[in-house]
Amino acid sequence: MTPLSGRRIAVVLFNLGGPDDQASVKPFLFNLFNDPAIIGLPGVVRTPLARLIANRREKTAQANYALIGGGSPLRTETETQARALEAALSQRLPGDEVRAFVAMRYWKPMTEETAADVAAFGPDEIVLLPLYPQYSTTTTASSLKQWNAVYAGSGDSRTVCCYPEAYGWIEAQAEAVAAGLDQAGDRPVRVLFSAHGIPEKLIAGKGDPYQEQVESTVAAVVARLAGQGRTIDHAVCYQSRVGPMKWLGPSTPEALEQAARDGKGVVVVPIAFVSEHVETLVELDIEYRELAHGLGVAPYLRAPAVGTAPPFITALTEAALHALSRTGVAPYGPGCRGDWKACPCQAENPAA
Repeated sequence: MTPLSGRRIAVVLFNLGGPDDQASVKPFLFNLFNDPAIIGLPGVVRTPLARLIANRREKTAQANYALIGGGSPLRTETETQARALEAALSQRLPGDEVRAFVAMRYWKPMTEETAADVAAFGPDEIVLLPLYPQYSTTTTASSLKQWNAVYAGSGDSRTVCCYPEAYGWIEAQAEAVAAGLDQAGDRPVRVLFSAHGIPEKLIAGKGDPYQEQVESTVAAVVARLAGQGRTIDHAVCYQSRVGPMKWLGPSTPEALEQAARDGKGVVVVPIAFVSEHVETLVELDIEYRELAHGLGVAPYLRAPAVGTAPPFITALTEAALHALSRTGVAPYGPGCRGDWKACPCQAENPAA
């Protein structure tokens, strides 16, 4: 039996990744669209289609990344989160050796590379901790499936599948919203909680709990602000739609149009992102800001992603510590409330 101290503990943080520079944009896009969780077709069809999409979108994507220095800051930001988490856990577990690793799904450090690094570390215990607060088949499930396919090292693993209402996560978001509202002052504003969209068919067909969990995050943030005496005008919306399928709505542009009709400015909150990347720095900060200006929506304010905000790092720390006390797959804090086919906890512990 492993002692309660003197353990080697690996915490693996998962994210999607982003291209380092202009040359890596196309291979990043290919990896993204070649994922069966993104395009659910047989490999013989999906792979050439992914290559075609990557070729067609390369120039546009390169132009977007050029606006933020040529590549994505996601790796650097995630590594910074990993070091902050590692330090916090080492302080809480002084008798153990704790290492935090970063595994990206579509670009470096790829999951296979990180799996080899973790195996070389030789952990006794492993915590799999996705940096997606809300569970989705397109993010968490894909990252964990890849990890389970490639990791062959030591250690007893347990998974934190989601944490849509974890206290520190909610507190960090509430602090960011409050700062935006203070900046707006007396001007009438609506808080737009903008999440990355997914096709509606994933909710109805695959039983993906993502939308429910996004809404539960928003409800918890609104309740936290209400407890501080702030009653806010707010709406949930979804960004980053691609392709002809019907996606979750309303879209963030539609929410901006509604704010214009209602004579409101906006505070836009990236409610499903924990780090800055192209969807926040280009889509929210440049494209939607220009749209808002054209619509007469003023002010247009954007809350930052939580990054290494102390409450968020505390939430990750508590999630990892909680996971070390159990086995299997479980949320940290409330997870799914509905009956969702894709929920890994419900799959692991089916109702009798």
